Amino acid sequence: MRDAVVVAAVRSPVGKRAGALSGVHPADLSARVLSALADRASLDPSIVDDVIWGCVSQVGEQTFDIARTAALSAGWPESVPGTTVDRQCGSSQQAVHFAAAGVIAGHYDVVVAGGVESMSRVPMGSASGERSPLGELYAKRYGDVQPNQGLGAEQIAREWSLDRGELDAYAERSHHRAAEAIARGAFDAQIVGIETPDGVVTSDEGVRPDCSVEALAKLRTPFLEGGVISAGNSSQISDGAAALLITTSDTAKAHGWRPIARIHTAVVVGSEPNIMLTGPIPATAKALTKSGLGLDDIGAFEVNEAFAPVPLAWQAEYRVPERALNPLGGAIALGHPLGGSGARIATTLLHHMAENGIRYGLQTMCEGGGQANATIFELTDR
Repeated sequence: MRDAVVVAAVRSPVGKRAGALSGVHPADLSARVLSALADRASLDPSIVDDVIWGCVSQVGEQTFDIARTAALSAGWPESVPGTTVDRQCGSSQQAVHFAAAGVIAGHYDVVVAGGVESMSRVPMGSASGERSPLGELYAKRYGDVQPNQGLGAEQIAREWSLDRGELDAYAERSHHRAAEAIARGAFDAQIVGIETPDGVVTSDEGVRPDCSVEALAKLRTPFLEGGVISAGNSSQISDGAAALLITTSDTAKAHGWRPIARIHTAVVVGSEPNIMLTGPIPATAKALTKSGLGLDDIGAFEVNEAFAPVPLAWQAEYRVPERALNPLGGAIALGHPLGGSGARIATTLLHHMAENGIRYGLQTMCEGGGQANATIFELTDR
């Protein structure tokens, strides 16, 4: 029986908006991550059956099937194809799911999955411009209200009775955990240095070690007057890319690769599209049901920090140990380069599992339009 295993996982540092990575074309950023993946795995790119790449704002520099452009920009053979996926924030996590399914089905033997987003160069919302992506039939079903994630986060905070202090305390924790991870070198093995016009970038830019609840409390709430969602307890607008090398156990053995983990379970769900941020709750339930595992079997959970109410509402439902939830910080501190975030989270989770001997890890993230992916990884015997 064929399986799907991850042989290597790498990521760029995550850059701030208009920060150190903003001078790098997203296809070049992707290419540098692909090249590093090949180098670290001693991969001959000519054997790659496909590059499946997540990207949300597929316009301008991120259009024209950036997966294919990235592979060619990395100097890989012209025989290597690529396809670009949009499942909003979960695009590169979905790319991993597609890669695993293709490997298990026998469509691929060796495939690369990942994603990119340069939000500095291609701002969020660029793809639709001034025209709404929603037509009359959508408005007839859901009303003439444009979905707004910030307002969705405000609604979640109300429904789960989360006050501003709790959200800001969570944001502070995210920054402190990420800062501690950087200080002890927890990200060093997963990060690829990115050459820029101003030098090589080797560390995530958005982390604020001195972040405090007191400072966060002073920030305004732009989505709702008197609300609780601020820039400080929301994910950062960012630039970044990440990639995973996926194959079967047998193919890995034939090439002398030692897998990090098996892709144990992969699911996706739909949820209410206007709030659009509650999907990780049913996605987690579906993943656990399909896997046959219980919460106690999972040693690390990554719930994307799109806004602080997302992991906090999820935590309220599942009551997992606080130390196991986003143990190295999340998108509030590290940033959220939309199409690259799923693969970034997977890379961080897989390295954390390997370094700490954690058998099972689960990642999940909310997605625009009301969807969510969930993935369970199982550490292999190395």
